[in-house]
Amino acid sequence: MAHCRKTRCNGKRKQAENEKSSGCFECCIKCLGGVPYASLVATILCFSGVALFCGCGHVALTGTLTMLENHFSQITTDHATLTIVIQTMQYVIYGIASFFFVYGIILLAEGFYTTSAVKKELQSQFKTTVCGRCITATFVFLTYILGLAFLGIFGFSAIPVFLFYNMWTTCAAMKSPIANITDPDSICVDVRQYGIIPWNATPGKACGSTLGDICSTSEFYLSFHLYIVACAGAGATLIALLIYMMATTYNYAVLKFMSHGGRRSTKFSESY
Repeated sequence: MAHCRKTRCNGKRKQAENEKSSGCFECCIKCLGGVPYASLVATILCFSGVALFCGCGHVALTGTLTMLENHFSQITTDHATLTIVIQTMQYVIYGIASFFFVYGIILLAEGFYTTSAVKKELQSQFKTTVCGRCITATFVFLTYILGLAFLGIFGFSAIPVFLFYNMWTTCAAMKSPIANITDPDSICVDVRQYGIIPWNATPGKACGSTLGDICSTSEFYLSFHLYIVACAGAGATLIALLIYMMATTYNYAVLKFMSHGGRRSTKFSESY
């Protein structure tokens, strides 16, 4: 009898431990099922892209101004307007970084809210409100506008990459001149033709060995690669905004569907 009681107690203890471990597992699965993975991935991608774009762009602009002052425009009044434009762009970069840090967190919170609302709606524990649907619709509109704006920023960030690439290829051509070029000093880069500095800037262009020395400076090398990284960061941010746009649009569609008494969700969902 004592042996039977002991065996029975051990069995109950093991059963309780199994139920406890099973309960923890189900709780973890439930928590993971409530994560808006699309919004989470978009937030990580957005933060990474904005950090690359703002950080590298800020340093690259400073290096570009230093290179122009040292080699292409030695009179301060000639590039005074350019200095103001670059400083303004750097302040804009500060604003972009701050805004997207806050906006990314808000969109992630909105994703968690919508996921929770949908799950509770399916369990008949929660009713979506008109205010919640209006907030989601507002985020859809703002994300669409920001996506269009950052598409323009992405295109604009490719311009300095193109200019620096042209300068780099010119330097490479000067170091290895082709057969029909007999005088490497005839190879020049005139930045005045791009509208960066006025036509009366002195000297405005660089040729031959002077151009080769400019291409070998740390300002040129660092700025060129930083502009490439900044352009890639702008592209990553644009992709993140597209993911946000799809996620918020889907969230709004689900909330709208639930508000009309729907109980079945589609197979595509950012949370489960």
